[in-house]
Amino acid sequence: QVQLVESGGGLVQPGGSLRLSCAASGFVFSNYAMRWFRQVPGKERELVARISADGTTTYYGDAVEGRCTISRDNSKNEMYLQMDKMGPDDTAVYICNVLGLGRWGQGTQVTVSL
Repeated sequence: QVQLVESGGGLVQPGGSLRLSCAASGFVFSNYAMRWFRQVPGKERELVARISADGTTTYYGDAVEGRCTISRDNSKNEMYLQMDKMGPDDTAVYICNVLGLGRWGQGTQVTVSL
């Protein structure tokens, strides 16, 4: 059974940093590309970043380009998202996804505020 569990969200001040984690189980993690999305109520789910199965190729959405780093540790079945210079527009539920299996995590809330 495929499971994706996000963690690391919380309240961060503008200009601050946060590192999100996604723990995966139930599939061969190293065979699949992974993605981070974010969701704000009333808006479409937005692709934040994508990483290839072996971790060598990454892609970032325009809104986070230059401020985020996606990475993964295939030995731990985990994916990460380091976010820096955060602003109020980064407030959202961050959700991880395994590309090709149609599975989503529950998400972790990130709030950027004073």
